[in-house]
Amino acid sequence: MIVVTGATGTVGRTVVRLLTGAGEKVTAVSRHIGDAPAGAVAVRADLADAESLRPALDGAEALFLCPAGDLLAGAGSPKGLVGTIEAAGVRRVVLLSSQASVTRPRALSHARLREFEHAVRDSGLRWTILRPGGFASNTYAHIASVRADRTVAAPFGDVGLPLVDPADIAEVAVAALQDERHDGRTYVLTGPAAVTPREQAAAIGSAIGVGLGFTELTREQAMARLSQVMPEPVADGTLDIMGAPTDEELAISPHVEEVLGRAPRSYAEWAVRNAAAFR
Repeated sequence: MIVVTGATGTVGRTVVRLLTGAGEKVTAVSRHIGDAPAGAVAVRADLADAESLRPALDGAEALFLCPAGDLLAGAGSPKGLVGTIEAAGVRRVVLLSSQASVTRPRALSHARLREFEHAVRDSGLRWTILRPGGFASNTYAHIASVRADRTVAAPFGDVGLPLVDPADIAEVAVAALQDERHDGRTYVLTGPAAVTPREQAAAIGSAIGVGLGFTELTREQAMARLSQVMPEPVADGTLDIMGAPTDEELAISPHVEEVLGRAPRSYAEWAVRNAAAFR
């Protein structure tokens, strides 16, 4: 049996679907989960309270660990949570971390993910660490303005990053959960090319058949928006990456193709697949 935490999230939801589709027994874990996803068992748990996860771990062989929300702002204990997972008899864990955990080693925004990486590596578990760059799905933030005003508003309009499709992250996670050949590996996950916010707006417009305007926000304006949906240090660190990416953050990683045997999906492909959200 495989446990998927963050099962209602952008990546976790797809991990659950892919695993159940492959015939795996799956326990889907989230703080707010309601009915079980098709083919899975639903369990409510808060990863900041490691004890609340114990009922989901009975009989589990592998676990997808997705730290998010309060955990990234300092709630709970990474070492304690990983210890609980190990004590329950789980043998393999796939951790969803971030590329910025190493490209921004002093950034407070990703300090918690570094703690999780250390806790997983120092455990007796078999582990795989996933370090995606920016998610293509972060541009869901533009849904309201695209629908209402046919415009996209974002900072750093001409700074590009190789955004990764969350579906690619999920497929790599499933491969690592099922195959021991990925044990002890760390994968950096990116898209196939850098795409700027201005180019993202054009791709969304093309996907929905409408020309979209683009408004460039100041960093202060963007910070005010981001801090409404994520902890302030995380928002600040995110803007640092968006505005002044390092050479590592601009590099195209080969790992999606190495694991999946195909090139990563482009941002334009993501936009076409998710066009309905913007109409």
